[in-house]
Amino acid sequence: MFARLGRLVVHHPWKVIGLWLLVIVAVVASAPKLTSTTDQSEFLPSHYESIQAMELQQKAFPQSAAPAAIIVFGRADGAPLTEGDSAAIAAVGEQLTAANLEDVIGLQTVPPSENKLIQIIAVQLTKMTNQGDTRQGDAVEALRTALKRQVEGTDLKAGITGQAAQMLDQQESSAKGMAIIGVATIVLILVLLLVIFRSPVIALLPIVTIGAVSSLVGGLIAMVARAFDLQLDSSVNSILLVVLFGVGTDYILFLMFRYRERLRAGEDPKTAMVGAVARVGEAITSAAGAVIIAFTALTLSTLGMFRALGPALAIAVAVALMAGLTLVPAVVSLLGTKVFWPSKAWKQEPTGARFAALGAALGRRPGAFAVVSGGLLVALGVLAFGFNPTFDLTSGSTSDVSESVVYNKELLRGMPAGATQPSEVLLRADGGVLTVDQLAHFHTALDQVSGVGRVGEPKLSDDKATAEFQVTLDSAPESDVALATVRGPLRDAAHAAAPAGTTAAVGGMTAVFVDFQDAMNHDYAVVFPVAAILIMIVLALLLRSLVAPWYLMASVFLGFAATLGAAVLVFQRIQGDSGLIFTLPVIMYLFVVALGTDYNILMVARLREEAREGRDPREAAALGLRHTGPTVAAAGVILAGTFASMMLAGNNVLSQMGFAISVGIGVAAFVMAMFFTPALTALLGHRAWWPGHGDRTAQEVKPGNGDSLRAGSGGTEARPVAPGGGESR
Repeated sequence: MFARLGRLVVHHPWKVIGLWLLVIVAVVASAPKLTSTTDQSEFLPSHYESIQAMELQQKAFPQSAAPAAIIVFGRADGAPLTEGDSAAIAAVGEQLTAANLEDVIGLQTVPPSENKLIQIIAVQLTKMTNQGDTRQGDAVEALRTALKRQVEGTDLKAGITGQAAQMLDQQESSAKGMAIIGVATIVLILVLLLVIFRSPVIALLPIVTIGAVSSLVGGLIAMVARAFDLQLDSSVNSILLVVLFGVGTDYILFLMFRYRERLRAGEDPKTAMVGAVARVGEAITSAAGAVIIAFTALTLSTLGMFRALGPALAIAVAVALMAGLTLVPAVVSLLGTKVFWPSKAWKQEPTGARFAALGAALGRRPGAFAVVSGGLLVALGVLAFGFNPTFDLTSGSTSDVSESVVYNKELLRGMPAGATQPSEVLLRADGGVLTVDQLAHFHTALDQVSGVGRVGEPKLSDDKATAEFQVTLDSAPESDVALATVRGPLRDAAHAAAPAGTTAAVGGMTAVFVDFQDAMNHDYAVVFPVAAILIMIVLALLLRSLVAPWYLMASVFLGFAATLGAAVLVFQRIQGDSGLIFTLPVIMYLFVVALGTDYNILMVARLREEAREGRDPREAAALGLRHTGPTVAAAGVILAGTFASMMLAGNNVLSQMGFAISVGIGVAAFVMAMFFTPALTALLGHRAWWPGHGDRTAQEVKPGNGDSLRAGSGGTEARPVAPGGGESR
């Protein structure tokens, strides 16, 4: 199959390139705009209490909404506000109202805080109608410009925070982060490929080809998102960028190593490329299949953000695979050996002394290598039990010097920490209207809850059947303490105090985070096992073994635990953060489990090839590490490096993601695939391939026993050839 594909591409390169261009133009021209959202409530299904409360609020109070932005005032010298200052602040509010700024529909000046350190103006903005609506952000920018003029030359300082301001600053921070990530990723790929191949042509090959198909990926994802009404998280663009370039470069790297190997064997360039596609095709297709399965398994998630992210990343990997098997071979077949210009090193077989020595040592003492590498994974994995999820995405995804973060801290000098996003408790009469006594009793019950700073007076709907109580918590709305307050005391008190014939529901952003936590616990119990089973099926079909998939997946999950433990060690233990972003385990699962399986497939495929040459298990492991070690190492460095570039984005969310994924890929490449997997395979010997004959030579396998031997190119070679693997550089 892959030999036929290789011949088709190599003999008709211009047609292949032209077809790619036609598809790209057609998809880009017809695809809708790819949009994303930062509203976490959009990702939860409707049966969660926070969503039910939101729907009840929208129905009962269609014109009501919490302030979209908050203007925070204080004295520049930090002293308490005077009566003159308060009068000046009221005047600022009147002048901003008189300015009739677009999409600013209301400003309400609130009395100073009890300690007189701050005073606020609550700002109502036009509601956003869709994910791409920028009116609130534009209004905040206009307010900031007007506010700066109003306080200039006075004793006051002022800034804008609140949800709309935080979203604006987050978008600006993300745009800067994307630019940094993009430049760092491209520079890293160029430098590493120059070091590996000593050729600017090969270094530019993935940049040009993957850059060309990136618009195709964005268009396909936008089409799928619209067709299935999927909500994409705002972080998807950063992740897509590094996935497409990182994984795509890996697949191109595997192909070029094999191409160079065939040239060194004396084949002409076109025959060498056909052979490279034939040999590497099954391995990278199986590896990509495992990644795609892991990603698409997220469609089983109860959270919309993961149901959308999984297919989006699966599309990116599928396109990268197709480009690696068709577009890149077509381009290289036109260039021939000029692709290595100006280097002549491709003509000479290197000694590979370092990996030869490592392979020899592993072949002599596989047990020691298995214990040391496995022990490292277990030691780091133990630290994973200290993982604490945090929902503080807003401050974590923007710079500490951004206005919304600075004035959110200023706000906390005079108001409870939950003032920026108060919880909302809705009380609904199932029939009739709510009485004054019922409202008073319910208000008292909420006010007595531990962790509640203030309960506002109830606001009644027009039909007097629904009341809304604004509950300000003592703790920041995304903190562990706030989540515990809503999950336990507040919801318990609201449900218990609801009079007969009424229903209570607790909503607001903290309640959304509480429900998010419950949904993710459900996903861990469903998505992870399903993905593991499907990946094991792929491994079993590829390797024709029921034993190997078990220890390969065991090593991958050890790598997952070790990666999470390393992140806990660095960010929670050393850096002192309260926790790691709550999505980190799932993001790590996407890349560490899926891509860790990639490298295991490449290594085991080479081990099988060496075994089929008649070598015993230990010798096969030694030679497998010698020949495939450089390929896995180069691919691991490139992929880990592209994800590490996320740490340059300047915010904690992307820093944690970049660190964890790059460490996970490093563990997968340099611990699992390079040492742990070949050591276990050597120790298990022939049992690793049971009940098949994956390690038998052609002479040992009797005809008709079900073990088909693969030919390298059109079935012309006598010996079986395993796809994947590589060579020493």
